[in-house]
Amino acid sequence: MNTAKSQRGGGRVITLQMWWWYAFCKFWVQVVMTVFFRLRTFGVEHTEVKGGALIVANHQSYLDPPAIGCRIKGKVNYLAQKGLFRFKPFGKLIATLDAIPLEKNGIGFEGIKETLKRLKNGERVLIFPEGERTREPNGAMMPFHKAVVTLALRSKVPIIPAAIAGAFEAWPRGQKLPNLIPDSRNALRVIFGEPIPYEQAASMTDDELNDCVKQRVQELYEQIRGRCMR
Repeated sequence: MNTAKSQRGGGRVITLQMWWWYAFCKFWVQVVMTVFFRLRTFGVEHTEVKGGALIVANHQSYLDPPAIGCRIKGKVNYLAQKGLFRFKPFGKLIATLDAIPLEKNGIGFEGIKETLKRLKNGERVLIFPEGERTREPNGAMMPFHKAVVTLALRSKVPIIPAAIAGAFEAWPRGQKLPNLIPDSRNALRVIFGEPIPYEQAASMTDDELNDCVKQRVQELYEQIRGRCMR
């Protein structure tokens, strides 16, 4: 068996087996999302950028990371609260998928450090600036933490706005299990917008950039929300 390895910054090593395992899991996630949640994705070509990129999206439910990431070509880096790593076998699963641990109430120093390292390494990272699943009625967006967009500035990568709709209806906060019947209530829709180049982002203040990104995500969300009932 080929055991060739890919060396990444900071001593992080990704084996060929890890790449195959990631691809295997992504394939089955796509199957589940399509069959049980009628997932449709729009604008995925906007994620095909050279080098690293910070993918920024709204956060409605536990379904968001797999639903958003499963249709993107290649590997996407996810962030997961440290507490999730303590629940086995789920903790082992997300560890094998190379997830970035983060603090419960924020990314934390180590999470920021690792995220920056991967962005500078030319990798894509999916992040939710709301910091948690929405607490708003009907899945509406909460305020964004502006510290998130500074990651893109410090790593000099583009920001790719994205939005998901239908995930709140499929698995609302406080409900133990998702609704698995694929009807119009829990149809998932994901959309990716045009990237915000680093040069454009760098011309704004942190507040301006945060407002710009939130507005882009909000516009995408409004655009995609109507398609969930089709």
